Amino acid sequence: MQTSSHKHLRPAFTIIEILVSVIILSYSIVYVLKIHSSNHEQIVYISERNKHTLSDSLYLSTEVLKYHKDKKSAYDLLENDIKLKNLQSRNILKEDERSVFIPHPIVLTPPPELGGPSFVIQEVKLKGKHSAIYWHFELNP
Repeated sequence: MQTSSHKHLRPAFTIIEILVSVIILSYSIVYVLKIHSSNHEQIVYISERNKHTLSDSLYLSTEVLKYHKDKKSAYDLLENDIKLKNLQSRNILKEDERSVFIPHPIVLTPPPELGGPSFVIQEVKLKGKHSAIYWHFELNP
């Protein structure tokens, strides 16, 4: 007696199912790469901005308040306070230039009935590739 051994094979994935899964994976990978690229650009910008913060500090003396709409080097601002004999250091400071913009000062005065000191607030905008804004606060008794 001959028995027919008829096997029931489980159907494999069809080509359509494979294509759909590849498309879904592709979109997922592209989305992750896009987020990574965006984050990378922000990290590079923040890193560069932090590097410039140190050189920005050279421009934050009260001397800078005289240079509204001028382009000044760090050496221009420091030459009266620091005497540099090293030409290399002097050249590095001369190469670091920023455009300075100082808007009108803001005067904060308490109401007369309360009395107390007033403040003068000066905004200092350093313009360039990585522009920055800093503030000078001065107490007026």
